[in-house]
Amino acid sequence: MAVTPVTTVPTLTTASPPSFEALMSLGLYALLAVVLISVLLLLARFLGQRTRGDIKGQPYESAVLPTGEARLREPVPFYLVAIFFIVFDVEAVFVVSWAVAYDLLGWAGFWQITFFIIILFLGLVYLWKMGGLDWGSRSERERLYGGGRK
Repeated sequence: MAVTPVTTVPTLTTASPPSFEALMSLGLYALLAVVLISVLLLLARFLGQRTRGDIKGQPYESAVLPTGEARLREPVPFYLVAIFFIVFDVEAVFVVSWAVAYDLLGWAGFWQITFFIIILFLGLVYLWKMGGLDWGSRSERERLYGGGRK
C-alpha cells in the first residue's frame, strides 16, 4: 500500500511578541550606537581646529568667486522632478512587493493594488490638469498657451 503525501496550504499565523533576549540585544545595539556617535562627535569638537574669518565665511563653489545676485528672477521647478521620483519610486516598491507575493494575496490583493495604482494615476492627471507639470514661468506659460498678452 502506497502512502500519498499530504500537502498543506500555508496559513498566516499571528506573530508572538519578541523575547526578552531579543529586546535586550536591540537595546544594547541602540545604546552602543548612541555612545559611539556621542564619542565621535565629542572627539571631533575637542580635537578639531576651529577657525573663523571673513574669507572662510564667504560662499565658494568650484573655485569660482561669487558675483552678482544670488536670487533668481523666476522660480526653478526642478524640485518637481525629485518629488515625482519619490512618489513613483514608492509606488514601484509597493507594486514590486505585491508582485512577489501575488499568489498569497489572491484577488483581494489584486484589487487593492489596482485601487492604489488608479489613485496615483488620478493624482497625476490632476497635477497635469492644474499645470503642475508645466515648466517655465507663469508669464511664459500664459504667452505660450494663449492666456497672456502677445
